[in-house]
Amino acid sequence: MKNQNALRIFILEDDLWYGSMLQHYLSLNPDYEVKRFDKPGDLFNQLHESPDVITLDYFMPDMDGSVVLKKIREINQEVKVVIISGQEDLRTAVSLVTGGAFDYIVKDEDTKDRLWNVLLHLKEIVGLKKKIAVLEAEVGKRNDYSRYLLGKSECMEKVFAMIGKASGSNITVSISGETGTGKEMVAKAIHFNSDRSKKPFITVNMAAIPRELVESELFGHEKGSFTGAVTRRIGKFEEAHQGTLFLDEIGELDISLQAKLLRVLQEREITRIGSNEVIPVNVRIIVATHRDLMEEVQKKTFREDLYYRLIGLPVKMPPLRERGNDILILAKSFLDQFCDANNLPKKNLSPEAARKLMQYEFPGNVRELRSIM
Repeated sequence: MKNQNALRIFILEDDLWYGSMLQHYLSLNPDYEVKRFDKPGDLFNQLHESPDVITLDYFMPDMDGSVVLKKIREINQEVKVVIISGQEDLRTAVSLVTGGAFDYIVKDEDTKDRLWNVLLHLKEIVGLKKKIAVLEAEVGKRNDYSRYLLGKSECMEKVFAMIGKASGSNITVSISGETGTGKEMVAKAIHFNSDRSKKPFITVNMAAIPRELVESELFGHEKGSFTGAVTRRIGKFEEAHQGTLFLDEIGELDISLQAKLLRVLQEREITRIGSNEVIPVNVRIIVATHRDLMEEVQKKTFREDLYYRLIGLPVKMPPLRERGNDILILAKSFLDQFCDANNLPKKNLSPEAARKLMQYEFPGNVRELRSIM
């Protein structure tokens, strides 16, 4: 029976022996469906089959890999292209990655092992994207988190692994990291890959709510319960019932309200302001902060018992400056989004632009990179 979840791999290799060897080697994995081509034209004609990955020999008799890559990109924007070259050339590698290649591998005795590892990583990415697409169709709305969670750096692989781990449970998740690193996108990815995906995902930014309104925002209020309460209001905990409540910038929550939040997390029930009715809530909690909460605990500005209730499964978002070539991958993605939104032809980063991006510190992280692009 055909494996519907198989990773579809096309191999373009003019060396028949080497291509056959790669095809046989990769076919050992039952989760791979592998086809081999020795001419670019034959591969172009089969791109309508929507492969997930193409391994591309850079040195072809009829056209070099950069031309083939450009043609593939014109036909299929989604397929991941892995360049395999007989020469180690950093300038060429950077040019190809900025031009849309996923990775660049040099032919040597370790080629098979490196390719195997790249494909294992790609299978996780492709599988996650397919699942996201299905969930988006079911939820009936477009979620934009997937375009921000790109990268193949070691630190992001750890993040992807934690997303997978968190998605399979209901444990509280705490996401830490500098402003602009994509903490909310991680929270969305966890929710939309969990068994709560069809239920609400509700966000509350603690830093954006005046202190005197936080309790009403979270727990709701009854009409007439305080000056200005002209109608009943449902709080965010009730809105998120059976779904996920994302408490962004949790470190900004005033210590006078932290005890009330702790009680709700312990009892799993809320009481609206001005009411005696106890309302059960079934909510998965994800929190995020740019602060060091343990440091806040030591300064007595954050309750220690609330800290341990929230820490759950910690996810650390790395700053963009530590993510290496992820900068170029994200930059190309944002550039493509800009071109699509403005009906412009696709553009590539120049080597000089790529060099400057790689040298910049990005204090605003991914958010700043998106604004730049």
